[in-house]
Amino acid sequence: MSLDGRRAVVTGGASGIGAATARALAAQGAHVVIADLDGSAAAAVAAELGGEAWQVDLGDTAALDGLVLEADILVNNAGIQRVAPIVDFDPAAFRAIQRIMVEAPFLLIRASLPHMYARGWGRVVNISSVHGLRASAFKSAYVTAKHALEGLSKVTALEGAPHGVTSNCVNPGYVRTPLVEKQIADQAAVHGIPESEVVEKVMLTEAAVKRLLEPEEVADLVVWLCGASSGMVTGASYVMDGGWSAR
Repeated sequence: MSLDGRRAVVTGGASGIGAATARALAAQGAHVVIADLDGSAAAAVAAELGGEAWQVDLGDTAALDGLVLEADILVNNAGIQRVAPIVDFDPAAFRAIQRIMVEAPFLLIRASLPHMYARGWGRVVNISSVHGLRASAFKSAYVTAKHALEGLSKVTALEGAPHGVTSNCVNPGYVRTPLVEKQIADQAAVHGIPESEVVEKVMLTEAAVKRLLEPEEVADLVVWLCGASSGMVTGASYVMDGGWSAR
């Protein structure tokens, strides 16, 4: 596989799945733009890969309305998480999650498609979640956003098909990332268990394979979806959940 000459934009690219994906795409020859709220961390990853850093606040969606993005590959990965019962869920946090994880991907896709259409080739990969297909209690905002992202991805696939553009979702279970680590305390609180028991009793309880995913495993699938042999794969959701959704 070669992605020589392809320009890839990866949101949330400074850490976790995003950084692993950026490295994997760069290893195949893509020029990678690391888009992240943390400009210093984005610059560090970009310097490592010979790419570019783009410091951007994806929560400020109004600033993205007129964006023009020259991307052959767009990986919508950025996300945040909040864990709380619906009756206690902060409305402002709910709205912020929808902006970052639904509105921003829409606007970035909208900004990228004219370039992809002009070149007759493009790849949109949306990092969804098993929570794009299944629900868990106490994650109303996250589950809502991931389900919406699934729909956006499918519409993009239908509209992009005549122009050589594919759009797919990757749906991991729990991945060993800062996003997962940061929710352990909240999970312990809402479930009434010690933090030391969260991984086993909450995160891995539904999975048949009892381990966390590694970011590099997710990145490998993203790279394949961007390659030449995946041209007939579009509008799909690729589950990497250790058998969670098989139940």
